[in-house]
Amino acid sequence: MSLFGEAEEPEEAGPTAPLAARMRPRALEEFVGQEHLLHPGAALRTMIERDTLQSMILFGPAGTGKSSLALLIAHRTKAQFETFSAVTSGVADVRRVIKIATQRRKAEGRRSILFVDEIHRFNKAQQDAFLPHVEDGTIILIGSTTENPFFSVTSPLLSRCRLFTFEPLTPEHVRAIVRRALEDRERGLGALGVEMRPEALDHLLNISGGDARAALNGLETAVEVAREGGGKPLVIEVGHVEEAVQRRLLAYDKAGDMHYDVASAFIKSMRGSDPDAALHWLARMIKAGEDPRFIARRIIIQAAEDVGNADPMALLVATAAAHAVEYVGLPEAQIPLAQATIYVATAPKSNASYLGIARAMEDIEQRIPPPVPRHLRGTGYGGAARLGSGEGYLYPHEYPGHFIPQEYLPSGFKSQNYYEPSDQGLEREIAERLRRWRERLEGQGSG
Repeated sequence: MSLFGEAEEPEEAGPTAPLAARMRPRALEEFVGQEHLLHPGAALRTMIERDTLQSMILFGPAGTGKSSLALLIAHRTKAQFETFSAVTSGVADVRRVIKIATQRRKAEGRRSILFVDEIHRFNKAQQDAFLPHVEDGTIILIGSTTENPFFSVTSPLLSRCRLFTFEPLTPEHVRAIVRRALEDRERGLGALGVEMRPEALDHLLNISGGDARAALNGLETAVEVAREGGGKPLVIEVGHVEEAVQRRLLAYDKAGDMHYDVASAFIKSMRGSDPDAALHWLARMIKAGEDPRFIARRIIIQAAEDVGNADPMALLVATAAAHAVEYVGLPEAQIPLAQATIYVATAPKSNASYLGIARAMEDIEQRIPPPVPRHLRGTGYGGAARLGSGEGYLYPHEYPGHFIPQEYLPSGFKSQNYYEPSDQGLEREIAERLRRWRERLEGQGSG
């Protein structure tokens, strides 16, 4: 018995199946891409060839071969291979699977491999139900996910699985897959005599974005579009591809790791003073439907953290852009967001404010803060004078230059200067003022 009935070999896709399903690789030698995982001698390839599989998570973008590799494993392994739906199944289904796998192991001594596509769709309770059985070897779990497993898979389950990361396919990888589909007479389009213009193929590769499934689906639809034209021979032009794939869908998940990765690229581009790259990532976020308030908050933080007092206007521009987002909304709000992005990216950079507060926080954490010095205590209440609060305080505006040296920190604090202005932008002037004031304070202390 299989987990859900009689054991059956996974069948190859029939002639009416989608092209992407028909063209799945039938052997490791046909597998395109992921050379870092499947080169001769690689750990994953060795496990497949020797049928010594361990529980694993296959993580990577859509259309990079995760499910195809799982089906290759199904054809090669002597273990019972079963697929399981993370979309339609619950904890009861998981327990039933485990029960049958346990019985098989006892009765036949045969291992059970369970392939769970989109494992990130399982909740914590469902994932936890696998834990003891993965650990004792009752099942070998193969989970695939497009979402970062460090966010979407529970830590205990992830720690019991090998993690293999799939990379986006290169244009040459996808080109090879498309050409194979065009030439294969048994499973592909070879029997139709399809010819594809080089520029049409280049366009298909560009819009597929490293997703082989998207490329093959686009190719299949483009063929149908070309056939409607009735021309002979069947020639795929750029227009056919454009009609087949109306618009490119950006790989972006607002709740997953692409959200964090694109936001990180946006931040690092502004910090790195590259306005063009920053605008690229801004456009990616806007096109993907990111909350513009999230974008505005990131720009505000960036203006304070990476520009700071080198150009204080950056924070004002960023804050104004955030107000504009609330006031006008998208799509018009993309303009002030772009303006603020460019301002922050092209402003002189200083992280002195960020480092300053970090040093102060660390200083406070390392020792118990003493009471506020008497001369700095508040005097706005009855009886303050009787307690000596404010006694000895020197009011700076009563002195030349509106500055008088006096200590503002409690005793024993600030072993180093928290704020060290950079030599960028306005901070050059700030640094010079601080130098003069600090010299006067040090002179008073040594006098």
